[in-house]
Amino acid sequence: MKKLLFTVAIIVLAFISNAQPPEGDAKVGEWYGEKVANTTEALNVNDVVAKLNGGSEFPEVKIKAKIIEVCPNKGCWLKLELEDGSNATVKMKDYGFFLPLAAKGKNVVIDGEVKLKTTSVAELKHYAEDAKKSKEEIAAITKPEKEVRVTAKGIVIVD
Repeated sequence: MKKLLFTVAIIVLAFISNAQPPEGDAKVGEWYGEKVANTTEALNVNDVVAKLNGGSEFPEVKIKAKIIEVCPNKGCWLKLELEDGSNATVKMKDYGFFLPLAAKGKNVVIDGEVKLKTTSVAELKHYAEDAKKSKEEIAAITKPEKEVRVTAKGIVIVD
């Protein structure tokens, strides 16, 4: 019985410690996930989005963008600034890594896939809950949205 309680206690502690974004300052040169090589080849995220809207596909691309929001619960998603006032959502491939909150406002190069996706109401509400939006703001989400979705294999802070 003691072994069972000890095991449960360890699992609970591991879960609690995992439910936080990683600590760190997100300094230039720090990388998360797979190491991103040759950042000079990165395309501007707005150029990629324009080509996506024109029918192009980007299953493997490096993009440069500015992070405007980091999931405050785990650092498990990001929002990128787009020039038209909208944003792109970044999720980490296989939920394999997270970014610290200090990454907000930083310019990054992301190695991964970029595509247009329709995001369900349930997923939009989940993002709103993670971002600590009010109950009224969450209740106002009633329609799925088309969005630019990035699945990141690796991210490096560039400035």
